[in-house]
Amino acid sequence: MNIYDFTVNDTFGFQKSLEDYKGKVLLLVNTASKCGFTPQYEGLEKLYKEFKDKGFEILAFPANNFMKQEPGSNEEIREFCSTNYGVSFPIFEKLSVKGKDQHPLYKYLTEETGEFKGKIRWNFDKFLIDREGEVINRFKPKIKPEEIEDIIKEAL
Repeated sequence: MNIYDFTVNDTFGFQKSLEDYKGKVLLLVNTASKCGFTPQYEGLEKLYKEFKDKGFEILAFPANNFMKQEPGSNEEIREFCSTNYGVSFPIFEKLSVKGKDQHPLYKYLTEETGEFKGKIRWNFDKFLIDREGEVINRFKPKIKPEEIEDIIKEAL
């Protein structure tokens, strides 16, 4: 099993297979609009613009699991990210990253990824996925996107 075995919904409710990203380096991030780490959207967008033409994608998964810091609808989240941070990378439907209603993708990430498994600590926890769909690194929420630029370059 790897990342390509999962399907998620975009913010319009359409299903998207992660297999569509096969052969790319991915950064999966659980996001929130009302968090102290929300300004990381700016750094994420910068990374995306710098590396997207080299086979890099950022996949954002809004979640309301931590102090209800993502209360908006999918449409509100999409609008917030676009208006405030110019986000152009894919943002998916709000999902749960922990608890009884944890999305299967995050169940896999937190339970089946060897040394990178473990519960999601907060908003903006980041998983780096290689071109074969395997998790190759994980970054704590406080790690800013610009701090992982060299690691992304290596993966590419």
